[in-house]
Amino acid sequence: MNLLRRDSLGTGQLLRLVLLHTAWEVGSGQVRYSLPEESKHGTFVGRLAQDLGLEVSELVSRMFRMVSKGRGDYFEVNLQSGVLFVNSPVDREEVCGQSPLCAIDLEVIVDKPLRIFHVEVEIQDINDNAPVFSVNEENLSIAESLTLPGSRFPLEGASDADIGTNSLLTYKLSPSEYFTIKVQTNEEQSKSLILVLQQSLDREETPAHRLLLTATDGGKPELTGTVQLVITVLDVNDNAPSFNQSSYKVRLLENTADGSMVIKVNATDSDEGINKDILYTLRGVTQPNVSATFRIDSNTGEIRVNGELDFENTKLHEVRVEATDKGNFPLSGHCSVFVEVLDVNDNAPELTITSHSLPVPEDAPPGTVVALISVSDRDSGDNGKVTCSIPPDLPFQLVSTFKNYHSLVLAEAVDRERVSEYKILVTARDEGAPSLSASSSILVPIADVNDNAPAFPQPVYTVFVKENNRPGAHLLSVSASDPDLRENAFVSYSVVERSVGEQQPVSSYISVHSESGHIYGLQPFDYEELQVLQFQVRAVDADSGYNAWLRYEVQEARAAGPFRVGVYSGEISTTRALEESDGPSQRLVILVKDHGEPALSATATVSLSLVESPQAVKWDSRQRVGSERPLVDMNVSLVIAICSVSGLFVLVIVVYVGLRCHPGPEVMCGPGKATVVCSSEVGSWSYSQRQSRNLCVGEGTAKNDLMVFSPNCSNWAEKIGTVKEQELAPNSSGQVSFMNLFYIYYVFKYFEI
Repeated sequence: MNLLRRDSLGTGQLLRLVLLHTAWEVGSGQVRYSLPEESKHGTFVGRLAQDLGLEVSELVSRMFRMVSKGRGDYFEVNLQSGVLFVNSPVDREEVCGQSPLCAIDLEVIVDKPLRIFHVEVEIQDINDNAPVFSVNEENLSIAESLTLPGSRFPLEGASDADIGTNSLLTYKLSPSEYFTIKVQTNEEQSKSLILVLQQSLDREETPAHRLLLTATDGGKPELTGTVQLVITVLDVNDNAPSFNQSSYKVRLLENTADGSMVIKVNATDSDEGINKDILYTLRGVTQPNVSATFRIDSNTGEIRVNGELDFENTKLHEVRVEATDKGNFPLSGHCSVFVEVLDVNDNAPELTITSHSLPVPEDAPPGTVVALISVSDRDSGDNGKVTCSIPPDLPFQLVSTFKNYHSLVLAEAVDRERVSEYKILVTARDEGAPSLSASSSILVPIADVNDNAPAFPQPVYTVFVKENNRPGAHLLSVSASDPDLRENAFVSYSVVERSVGEQQPVSSYISVHSESGHIYGLQPFDYEELQVLQFQVRAVDADSGYNAWLRYEVQEARAAGPFRVGVYSGEISTTRALEESDGPSQRLVILVKDHGEPALSATATVSLSLVESPQAVKWDSRQRVGSERPLVDMNVSLVIAICSVSGLFVLVIVVYVGLRCHPGPEVMCGPGKATVVCSSEVGSWSYSQRQSRNLCVGEGTAKNDLMVFSPNCSNWAEKIGTVKEQELAPNSSGQVSFMNLFYIYYVFKYFEI
């Protein structure tokens, strides 16, 4: 008989045992058997008759009978053998549940004499029940990333109908790096099953975890129960949209139409729901004109041309695209789209005249650079290669100098008199398809040089003059032409000096006006003395150039009084009739300068004396750089010397005063010294050269013509021709100007007449 464990008995069960023990002691005793549950029919329990002290043979006669107390007919007694056996299997869990002590009470009754026996059959637990979970599949939801490692999630444990060791359960979780199982016992000795998170979950990596939880009891053999744990990982917006490429490269022609699709970008988001919905925008553009050149569809990611592409402005566009999800806390991803613009021949070449040397002198040698031309084309490659050309049959050519620079040079000699200017059309053409071109005109004037001599229309002029002609009478006029321009075409006339008759110079007979070509007789001709006068006029152009142009002015304009000087002629004249208030003398300082760079100048001092009656005055002429030569004394006999080409200056003055002031008082000039001033070249005065002149003028004369000039000693004929003097013709009053007489005087003195 198995003993009961006192620690597993409840209060009621203990009381029952006490009563049974007492009945056993008082009555016929008590028998206790032990039987594993689920024993089969006929299983031997014990020798009941023998254990009760009853004879087997008397069981029938004494009316042996066994009564079960409401537990069903689980047991039977064989009356022939007195053995207690199992009539039907006993399920302990059905009979006693989770009670730690499970026994079936039997009462055995016999008559003659009447006796009652108490029999107890303890039903022993066997491990016939496996652990059982309440559900076959348990679902859990855990948020990704936000749930920290160590987080605990309670689970419903398994149950086992067995007791004791057979009901002691252990749990095991299928292998997982994310979860583990712990059994926690609280203060009340209650056990709870806990699922522990070992590391953060990533829904995008594993959206759901399926784990098998196994419960194992302590029986022999062990029995197990399982439950499927389905752990769903809840999405958190922890993933930014990402493009399948970090950068894209696209090529487009610069004439691509507005609205044309450039590229379609695609970004994906590993999240779900609104966390994976994406909007596309253009962000962080590196060039300010990108937003004006491209646009993007916010839903599809299609990038299209928005406006015009211009290769010449921007050859490469970098467009940054941003993809943003629609989560509560939006995340973004980025990519770059590089759009290379391909050149199209849409720009014509450009011509620029960067410098030029115009006009071109007609004596310029071949190879002279006329202009520097730069060409450019904003296109690239063959579209930007430019060739330049000019029309053929021109005395010019284009020479390539450096890259896109060309020099327009003179290819052959030019003649201004033949072609005065050239209009050159320069054409620049690129090598694109189709080719584009641009043209620019250059007007090249040809500058004149003095390469043509003056020419007379006829080589010989014949004129008939009556003898005893009036002095200063006009004989004839000659005219020469020069095909050159401006100063190169200015012609001055002079007489080629030679001796006539008794070694008299021809200039004592005639005079030619340097500008007009008018020829005048200086004295009355005498047929008995001279029947034919032959002389030669040679015309000279102004080949000294611009630097030889002279300008005259009074150095002290306020001190000029009633006198003035011709700006270009150098002629000193009166501005009004002379009066006593003008004083007995005047002193003028005449300044002459050329037009060179730098300008050179010289000065001359002219002293004028006013006399009331004919008297001798002294004429004194000095020059610091010239040599002094004595002048012949001038007296009354000089009047005759004028007719015979006399060189006496005093007689000239007397004649001049007589003709000019007739019948006024006569002015006479006394003897004195005169110096002929010579310059090596016209216009070559140095800064230190000065001249001084002393003149005498009759009181009350109405003279308004007076000029002083200096002939060139080395080439007097040519240089005299460049001086602008008054005509030798008489003025309106029939008088010869003092300037003309002065001119004759210097000519005579130069030849020592």
